[in-house]
Formats: sequence, C-alpha cells, structure tokens
Amino acid sequence: MTGRVAAVNIGVVTEAAWAGDASGRSGIDKRPVDGPVSVLTGGLAGDFVGERAVHGGPDKAVYAYAEEDAAWWSAEIGRSIRSGGFGENLTTYAIDLTGAVIGEQWAVGTTVLQVTMPRYPCMTFAGFWGVPDLIRRFTVRASPGAYLRVLREGEVGAGDPVEVVDRPAHGVTIGEVFRATSLEPELLPRLLDADDLPAPMREKVRRRLSSRG
Repeated sequence: MTGRVAAVNIGVVTEAAWAGDASGRSGIDKRPVDGPVSVLTGGLAGDFVGERAVHGGPDKAVYAYAEEDAAWWSAEIGRSIRSGGFGENLTTYAIDLTGAVIGEQWAVGTTVLQVTMPRYPCMTFAGFWGVPDLIRRFTVRASPGAYLRVLREGEVGAGDPVEVVDRPAHGVTIGEVFRATSLEPELLPRLLDADDLPAPMREKVRRRLSSRG
C-alpha cells in the first residue's frame, strides 16, 4: 500500500483554560510547515508537546491522521478543519490508518516509522475544538489515527510517498485496539497477539482481562 504525506505539522504553544498540562499549555494546535522536517526518535524537530505524561515519548513520537477522516469530521461538525487540526504531525492521504496493523513499518521520506497504537480523545482535544461532547463522538466514530515509533531517523516533507514495507502476520489493527479498549471489550484477548503493541498497553490489556476473570 502506498499513499503520501499531505502535510507535516508542528505544534505551537497554546495557553488555555482547557489545556491538560499543569502549566496550562498545550501543543495540540499544530500548523503545516514548508520543506522537510527532521524526525527524531523523540518526535519532530521543533514540535511542542505539552502534556508529556500522555503524549510523546518513543512509542508516540509521531501522530498521523488521515485527510479522508478529517473530511468526514468537517462535514459532521459543519466547518473546515485544516491539516494539524487533530493535533497530528502527519496528515496522510490514501492510507487506511484505522486498518493499519500494529507493528507495520512505513518508509516515509528518509525515515522508517512503525505503527504502535491508536490515539485516545481527551478534554484538551474537546476544548481545542470547542465541542463539549467530542470525546463521545470521537470514540463512537472509532477512526482514531495512529501513533508511530521512529525506527530510523531522517526527514519527512509534504508530498513524500508513504510505503508500507513490512506488515506483521497477526493482523491486529489500530481500529481493533481502539474498539477493544473503549467499545468492545470482547476483542481484548485478540490484542495480545500483537507483539509490537507497546508494553504499557499490553499490561493494561492483561489487567483488564484479569479483572474480567
């Protein structure tokens, strides 16, 4: 499967009452930039990440959201949503992010990125959009976008092809992980087949399975 990067987006510092960071600052407002951007194991060069307890780090270094899913939301809420409006670093085109397999690898620009886990909505996201029930609506829609791990540092720019160069045989997708952990707990056992699911997420799944007996 080959798609492309529609935009590369870098977070600016936003100070607001809805910001989740204790300092009242958020990096959810990401803006498209021109030219290639350095992608490091910790994320994109110049990107501001406010609430590092839940965003950023090696397993969530880069966040991708599909232009097609953004178009659905634009129609749903009746207003345009620019690239970066979901807090994503990479706006993609012609890539099925919900169907992306945990652990699959992408060649993008001069980098190699690996799909790790879905994004979960929060009050900061709802506050940024000014849509109070966004968490519920985003969860029901279940097209959460994908976090990516950086396997090879390099540069990425708008227009770069996105080529899936490796896909694990287990087939556990971003959509399945999101639905299992938010809407359909009967899917939880399946997630343990995904060896590349980040360790904290695997432990969360095991705890939930144990609590269910």
